[in-house]
Amino acid sequence: MSMSRSLFVLLLGVSCSYPADEIPASLQKAFSPPKEYQGKMGTYRNLLIDPDNKPITDAAGWAKQRERIKADWTKRLGEWPELLARPKVEILDTKEMTGYTRSQLRLQVAPDRTTEDVYLLTPQGKGPFPAVVVVFYDGKTGIGEGKKSHRDFALQLVKRGFVALSMGSDPNTYYPNKEKATIQPLFYHAYVAAQACNALANMPNVDANRIGIVGHSYGGKWAMFAGAFYEKFAAVATSDPGIVFDETRSNINYWEPWYLGYESGKTRKPGIPKADNPRTGPYAKLIEEQRDLHEIHALIAPRPFLVSGGAEDPVERWVPLNHLMAINRLLGYENRVAMTNRPSHDPTEESNQQLCDFFEYFLKRQTK
Repeated sequence: MSMSRSLFVLLLGVSCSYPADEIPASLQKAFSPPKEYQGKMGTYRNLLIDPDNKPITDAAGWAKQRERIKADWTKRLGEWPELLARPKVEILDTKEMTGYTRSQLRLQVAPDRTTEDVYLLTPQGKGPFPAVVVVFYDGKTGIGEGKKSHRDFALQLVKRGFVALSMGSDPNTYYPNKEKATIQPLFYHAYVAAQACNALANMPNVDANRIGIVGHSYGGKWAMFAGAFYEKFAAVATSDPGIVFDETRSNINYWEPWYLGYESGKTRKPGIPKADNPRTGPYAKLIEEQRDLHEIHALIAPRPFLVSGGAEDPVERWVPLNHLMAINRLLGYENRVAMTNRPSHDPTEESNQQLCDFFEYFLKRQTK
């Protein structure tokens, strides 16, 4: 999984122009932390120090550090199967809706796997359109047919002129199987999202350079890892997944075996790790070494990243995000890291508007 040429160019400082004075009103305050969190770096590992304990001062130095971080996490979480440049796509059903077309797809998500929990929403017109992959437990939630409100990201985005692909998680969470899984389940789903990105990129009505990803809660974890490890995602948004490890909150459950805690031959009771219910898998080692997910955020730089924070990602999450902002500044970028906040875990009408405005700002304009 080598770094793509387009991302390498970005890391060397050949930038796209996103005028600060054109930031949507809903996001005007989202690109900088409140005063009490400005410059606060906490106890998170300084990612701008190389293995020889020397500061990283330029884009070339960061490119090397980025590859080290990516390789280290990949070694821990497992190598992806072969990425399919042209995953197979079969249209199972198509319906004309008001202002857009909805199709159910059978999508190849691994060399030996397909899923039918995939819905493609296409706006009227010729395109090429920007596009967004929407990930959640099930594909129907993203198109407005879920049990809870304000999770219909794909439906909201198609109404704004995006092609939106809404997909659910692979029920076969463990790859190739639970007994001999070689990839942590969350990391496997990042791979699945990369296949969805490639499928969109091959569609003639999609601009392959303007594909984003978003998810809520579990889907937010999924979107964050997919965006970090697959550079073809041009913008990444995540809705209240828990963007760092936090064992004070039961919903930030990266320790569970279906996320990053899988270990062959070991089982543990669900719930926050305790002395009688210890951590397992790569998660245990990461905590032992005081590693954290700000290293995953770092892999997104300098692509735009929005944290639509709720109960699990309150305003103090700016502390780990300050590390990402520092990397972007080193690369010559401002206004690429944003966080909005709401009291509840559930998305709201306002947070959805902010999320859609984020993708419109970064994916719909023609960059210079």
